[in-house]
Amino acid sequence: MRCKKVLIGLVIVMQLFSSCLAQAAEAKKATTIGATARSYVLMEEESGKILLEKEKDTPFPPASITKIMTLLLIQDAIAAGKITWEDKVSVSEHAAHMGGSQVYMEPGEEQTVRDLVKCICIASANDAAVAMAEYIAGSEEQFVEMMNERAKGLGMHHTVFKNACGLHTEGHVSTAEDIALMSRELMQKYPELSKTLTIWMDSIVHHTRRGDSEFGLSNTNKMIKWYKGITGLKTGYTPEAKHCVSATATRDDMHLIAVVMGAQDGKIRFQEAAQLLDYGFANYKVKTGPKMGTVVGKVEVKKGDKEFLEVTPEETKALVVPKQNDKEELTYTLEYKKGLCAPIAKGEQVGTIIYSLGGNEVGREPVVATYDVAKAKLSDMLPYMLKRYFNLSH
Repeated sequence: MRCKKVLIGLVIVMQLFSSCLAQAAEAKKATTIGATARSYVLMEEESGKILLEKEKDTPFPPASITKIMTLLLIQDAIAAGKITWEDKVSVSEHAAHMGGSQVYMEPGEEQTVRDLVKCICIASANDAAVAMAEYIAGSEEQFVEMMNERAKGLGMHHTVFKNACGLHTEGHVSTAEDIALMSRELMQKYPELSKTLTIWMDSIVHHTRRGDSEFGLSNTNKMIKWYKGITGLKTGYTPEAKHCVSATATRDDMHLIAVVMGAQDGKIRFQEAAQLLDYGFANYKVKTGPKMGTVVGKVEVKKGDKEFLEVTPEETKALVVPKQNDKEELTYTLEYKKGLCAPIAKGEQVGTIIYSLGGNEVGREPVVATYDVAKAKLSDMLPYMLKRYFNLSH
């Protein structure tokens, strides 16, 4: 009997010891994520929720990660019809003599917007970035003003751009969170750019006075060769910024952004970005609320040509939750504005949808009108008045 008790005691001690070892290993693993980076952020793209961070608001030189904003403004200009993919861009003396990573274009050389974007995405070409900046805004200085204005609109409160390519300039700074915000905007608004961002090798043709010559492009983002689900995005390096990357990836309908700033060397920045992404995919899942356009409720409207108004979420809400809560059902409740009165326009906010998981609130968003409700005419009001009168008379 005594031996049996001793054996049970040993089993319990071993289980406790194993548990402690597992917890210690997990803690050690957590502390080694992004170990050499000055700062990092892991963000879930749909919700914008930050899952992990280190020094997320501390400004550092961003090097060529700057070009994410340059690409965003190029895509904006194309989307607005200001430029086209096939436009010919003449390379200026200023653009041709950028230095750093480049594709060695000559002054006066012409390239299409498409090929210049390819040079930026694949080879991180400074000369291509500045050529596009000048083409869109007239000068790099004016383009930089556009960059800072766009950054302000995205809530990038700790970013100041001084050039279009990321070459080191005093005061040209950004943060891990700000870089994640502009990465999110680019990948959400222009997801088709991922096709170019993930090209491993390609080429362009230089058209100069000396004739035509082919120039090879090799992607600076080595993660595209080995990280499962990689969709982009951009690397950066200067001696002052050290090694940086904004890496985007998708698995099981979850989109993640890992920003690493100031890593020890080029390989380590990719390893640390992969650690962040792995952590996100291993520990989190996205749950989606009712789709935009789905009727989730109806509310009474006073003095309208319709008695009730059907409502829908303003957008399809993505909520990132720990995988341990994966089996819990996402529920919601509705709160309407008090005393809703016609007229109400389609798309107008009339209340809020509140999402809960396991009894805890996990998010909220506006609900909007699915159709117009005009102010009632007398002919519209008469049936309601009669109904009210006869109900009251009982």
